[in-house]
Amino acid sequence: MPHFSTQRTEALAGRITSEMQLVAEQEFLPPETVREEVARGRLVIPANKVHLEKGLVSSGIGISCRTKINANLGNSPISGDLGCELAKVHCAIHYGADTVMDLSTGGDLRAIRRRIREACPVSLGSVPLYEAGRMALARGKALADLTEADMMEALRLHVADGVDFVTVHCGVTRQSAAYLAESPRLGGVTSRGGSLMLRWMAAHGRENPLFARFEEVVDLCRERDVTLSLGDALRPGALADAGDRAQVDELYALGALARRAAARGAQVMIEGPGHVPYDQIPAQMRLQKAACGGAPFYVLGPLVTDVAPGWDHVTAAIGGTLAATHGANFLCYVTPAEHLRLPTAEDVHAGVVAMRIAAHAADVANGLPGARDWDDRMSAARRARDWRAMLGLALDPATACRRHAECPPDAADGRCTMCGELCALIND
Repeated sequence: MPHFSTQRTEALAGRITSEMQLVAEQEFLPPETVREEVARGRLVIPANKVHLEKGLVSSGIGISCRTKINANLGNSPISGDLGCELAKVHCAIHYGADTVMDLSTGGDLRAIRRRIREACPVSLGSVPLYEAGRMALARGKALADLTEADMMEALRLHVADGVDFVTVHCGVTRQSAAYLAESPRLGGVTSRGGSLMLRWMAAHGRENPLFARFEEVVDLCRERDVTLSLGDALRPGALADAGDRAQVDELYALGALARRAAARGAQVMIEGPGHVPYDQIPAQMRLQKAACGGAPFYVLGPLVTDVAPGWDHVTAAIGGTLAATHGANFLCYVTPAEHLRLPTAEDVHAGVVAMRIAAHAADVANGLPGARDWDDRMSAARRARDWRAMLGLALDPATACRRHAECPPDAADGRCTMCGELCALIND
């Protein structure tokens, strides 16, 4: 096995890297605690060596850390352009996204990815399988005609270009495909990568190459210390499908793969659902932690209802808070455009803020040191009717200031326009 230095190998050797030191400062933790958790595989620091040389400010994802949020971006073959996507990158980071993912499927994918990385001081994720599919289409072939070489080459390009974490669809196997066939879903398979891999296995009659050649996948990522984000290709896209046999089979496969990756010195986290009824979320979080040895868990929402297009940033935030309260460490935002169209910068703003609220609420509920201090400062400012302090403490100050300016309070005593003379705090 080739030797490459990673955050995990350094942690296992008892060494605290500069990235671990930075995470300790960000999270108000002892550096030794960060090192121990990286060594145990319960905390990852997505930091490609290429991106670090270009100014990446890395952060930690996992136990003992603040709940982190990710913003998905990326060009489409039908809509969007590079300038628009770069504006979304800046918007997401400005409003507090901890990471961004380039999910581009149209245009010059490598040029887009490199430009996004150049504009991105936070960790960047991607999905190499999308590019592998584009390689097949560029040859005039069908998506199912992509080759194993396409899959490995796409991964190599993403690693070389400085991506910090990659979604790899390694856990969907012929066995889980059989379970899916035995119990058809109401919502089908809604993962693009999952659908592509299922199509490939059916067309070729062979096992998923990313599963069969997993050690090669791990070693490609270890070369520049790219964190593997083991993708949930069979995540439920409808409440009715949550927790079905195919999803659970893939989850146990991901747990086994996570242990194999960790044994080779790689950093790894696990991706999860999806659409899940509210009451089922705690059990799904517990199952993941048990199946995957406490590896950081990255969830899309989860969305707690299927009937709110246009408001899915709210349904995702509701599920995200509960998920993070029961073990999820990394929340992928959902925008108001989910299920409807490519998001705009305004949608990105709404999605980031909604999921930041979810993450902070979970940190407060989990008793994370210092989390409640922010809320207590806001409460004190409200009681004192200190509008300047309130607006400065707002999670989204720009929106708070704009709404406040639309109908300012009484200049004499600071009463807002909601209660006027009936303000409960005037004589407090």
